[in-house]
Order: sequence, then C-alpha cells, then structure tokens
Amino acid sequence: MTHSILAFGMPGGWELVIIVLVVVLLFGAKKIPELAKGLGKGIREFKDASKEIKDEIEDGIKEEKK
Repeated sequence: MTHSILAFGMPGGWELVIIVLVVVLLFGAKKIPELAKGLGKGIREFKDASKEIKDEIEDGIKEEKK
C-alpha cells in the first residue's frame, strides 16, 4: 500500500514525455532555454535568501545563549 501512495505523485516515463511535449507546444523550442535560465536564477535566489534567514536565526540563537 505504501508503494502506491509514493508512486501516485511521481510521473512516469510517458507522463514526462507528454509534459515535455505540452511545454514545447505552449512556449516553443526557442523560449525553453530562456525559461530554464530564469527558473535557475529564481531557484538560486530562493536558496540564497533561505540561507540568509537560516544564518540570522542561528545568530539569534547563539546571542540568546550568551
């Protein structure tokens, strides 16, 4: 039963092919590299911001312990 729950949200091979085809049809092959680049920048900014917040929280905890 746990295997069916885990597999429910994971797209398989054919599902991924269909998703890629839909993306190509919607955005066109020329736009996909631009979209991927923008997505990469967004992920990088999110990681940097979350790291800054984590560091601030850890600094606050260290100051409280002193």
